[in-house]
Amino acid sequence: MSRHTHTRTCAARPTGFALGPRAAAVLLLALFSPLLSRAQQQRPSEYEVKAVYLFNFSRFVSWPAGPAADSSRPFSICVLGKDPFGAALDSTLAGESIGGRKVVARRLAQPEQALDCRVLFISASEEARLKDILAALDKSSVLTVSDLPHFNELGGMIQFVLQGDRVRFAVNLDSASEARLTLSSNLLKVAVAVKGNPPRGE
Repeated sequence: MSRHTHTRTCAARPTGFALGPRAAAVLLLALFSPLLSRAQQQRPSEYEVKAVYLFNFSRFVSWPAGPAADSSRPFSICVLGKDPFGAALDSTLAGESIGGRKVVARRLAQPEQALDCRVLFISASEEARLKDILAALDKSSVLTVSDLPHFNELGGMIQFVLQGDRVRFAVNLDSASEARLTLSSNLLKVAVAVKGNPPRGE
């Protein structure tokens, strides 16, 4: 039987991600725990929340073997174009590691510089050349993330969306699979929309 691409859309959740299913609750605690102490003092900004997401996406994605998997290299989370995060991304990543590798933030001017990044946030400043950027990264096993409109429709992997004053995300699983990335089913459970089918067993 052939597999059919489909889009799954979750209903809006007025109090944030649903905490009923235990797996979702555990995931949410993992996603937002770095923000808890700051949130007690003041409401985090949109890009503080997105910076935390960028780090936590990395914890729910598996990459194929390759040069970027070299354990002697830092785990790079990169921003292409005008940086909207300011100090928020650096402070979020400070002292963090993934798979024993130090996590670092890098700012890039050209998509070719992103080939050894694990996660790439594509800034709104790059909207005019988005198609060219995604073409340059084709099958490069870089997790592409943006808050540009129609990002997933154009082949991006994770698109930030705002629902009211809350940051959510949608996933293009087909694009991730073409880049040989495996996204955890726990991550997909809390996406507001998922395009494509997960691999068997997920």
